[in-house]
Amino acid sequence: MLKRRSLLVAGAAAAATSGIALGAATGTLPVLDVMARALGADDTDPIIRTERVRSMARGTDVTMVTILPADAPRNLPVCLFLHGLRGDAAHAAPSGLARTLATRVQEGSLPPFAFVALDGGDNYWHENHVGDNPMGMLLDEVPRWLRERGLGDASGTPFACAGVSMGGFGALLYARRRQEVRQPVAAVAAISPGLLMSWREMSTRRAFKNNQEWAQLDPLRNTDKLGRTPVGIWCGTEDHFIEGARKFIRLARPEVAFTGPGGHGDSFYRGIVPSVLDFLGKHVPVSAAKA
Repeated sequence: MLKRRSLLVAGAAAAATSGIALGAATGTLPVLDVMARALGADDTDPIIRTERVRSMARGTDVTMVTILPADAPRNLPVCLFLHGLRGDAAHAAPSGLARTLATRVQEGSLPPFAFVALDGGDNYWHENHVGDNPMGMLLDEVPRWLRERGLGDASGTPFACAGVSMGGFGALLYARRRQEVRQPVAAVAAISPGLLMSWREMSTRRAFKNNQEWAQLDPLRNTDKLGRTPVGIWCGTEDHFIEGARKFIRLARPEVAFTGPGGHGDSFYRGIVPSVLDFLGKHVPVSAAKA
């Protein structure tokens, strides 16, 4: 007699064969989730999907990584997660974030939601070069991509945004843009955000055409444009962005303002993952949290 595991593997393989056409049409292969379970993944493991999508706003194909808790319901609320300088979607989230999300949702201490990361280039999530507009991708294209995959609200709009380093800058800018179009995010989480104190230092990153453009977009000088958006900020005291973070905290008075021992790296990020999830979980839409 065949063992149950062998039957599951065989069944998953058959499902994969029948699902290839659907996956090719939609740009994703959800059947891989079934295969992962059949091959031994635990029921509480996060589901991580990686696919390529065409971004007209960026003028290129980009990687989209979706992190879901196990047994995720349809129309799961989504928090964008923006990567840092010289990063990409595959390495956007801190170590342990996916596992902690799945575990806490399973145990009921966190309402279910997903993270979605995308390749955003190295220009602080704005259109530094004509034809490459990562902010336009987030605002105009992502809702459609999410809606097509049964994620987000009815329009596919993310409820929140988070980011690390340059991505923290981008998350605050995204929250501002959503405020400007009267579709405010429910929360924004900035981890070690790239808030610098001088144009001399920022200019070395070649992400802004001049000091004036940087000043116009810099979250540190536009805290009022966030409106009443709940903000969380975390930064290590040995991080080179700490002075900018402290100034932002003084000016914006965020809901969560954590500065503690640590530098600009994954060892600090891992430690604050539970706090970030608590903050975001608190602001998951009520209707979604009860689903």
